[in-house]
Amino acid sequence: MNGFERRAQQIKDKIKETTLRMLSAGSSKQIRVADIAKHAGVSQVTIYNYFGSKEALIREVFKNYMLATMQDFETFVRGEHSLKEKIEYIIFQKKQTSHSFHPSVIAELMQEDPEIQNFVKRNYEERSVPMVVELITKCKENGEISENVSIETVILYLNMLNDSSHRLLESTRYRDNQEKLIEEMVQVFFYGICGPEPQK
Repeated sequence: MNGFERRAQQIKDKIKETTLRMLSAGSSKQIRVADIAKHAGVSQVTIYNYFGSKEALIREVFKNYMLATMQDFETFVRGEHSLKEKIEYIIFQKKQTSHSFHPSVIAELMQEDPEIQNFVKRNYEERSVPMVVELITKCKENGEISENVSIETVILYLNMLNDSSHRLLESTRYRDNQEKLIEEMVQVFFYGICGPEPQK
């Protein structure tokens, strides 16, 4: 990569980082190319030259973000973590990145953009689900998850907790005590609302 190409890549990266930061704060419909250009310190023409349209820019930013998140997910789940830590990661999707998409923005983009919808669906089916199935299978083999519970049921329950967790963590009631809520939801995952059976 020569100096010109390196400079062009740096400008593109800055535009994408700016767009990601703006998407983490609000709806994609509220973002204007003029605002992105202003915050990135570039002209609107530069954005159109590199990406063609606001929609194409947001699509590329979203795809890059999802691929990075998926890589983090695979690394964590295959790493040396306890089952409790892995389940917590799956449910709450804790990320190391400084910015993240609000769930409502993801839903909005999937509804508005068929390409994003297909991209998310394909990655979920081809990468996320097989990874979780692999984890559950290993845990069933070593006795960490009951043989009486099917893989399908565990995945269904994880999805239910994942969907609920976003709404709960955003509510005013839990905003100041999120760690306690996370701990309790993971406890419910492993032991239900009655807790572990007493030792006989």
